[in-house]
Amino acid sequence: MKLKILLLVLLFTLTSVAWAQDAQSQASASPSGQSSTSQTRSAYRQQMMEMHKQEMEAMEADLEKMKSSLAQMKANVLAIKDTNEMARWRSNVDMWETMVGHMDRMLQHMESMGPGMGPGMGPGMGGPPPSDKKPQ
Repeated sequence: MKLKILLLVLLFTLTSVAWAQDAQSQASASPSGQSSTSQTRSAYRQQMMEMHKQEMEAMEADLEKMKSSLAQMKANVLAIKDTNEMARWRSNVDMWETMVGHMDRMLQHMESMGPGMGPGMGPGMGGPPPSDKKPQ
């Protein structure tokens, strides 16, 4: 019986010593006193900034394609002879001009906000205050 108690005490002692050494080695592994949580946050922020940059570049490329297509549509409208067909195409061009203008304003707004502006963040938390101007 005494042997079992001795083995049990020895097991607990060795376990606690091993656990303390593991905790100490993890603390010394983090450079300049940073915890693993702050390292994870930093890596996550860097990843989000890179994603923001890629999304902004893709949106800019899409907007340029849309502007090019819109210019081509405007040129094609001039060649239409039927008045009803021309009216339909002009309405289509007007709608696309509105959409391209909206996307252009949104892109400018997103660029001014920067990568720190994410879901759930409002004005005053990394971006400019809301404008009272209405889009034209």
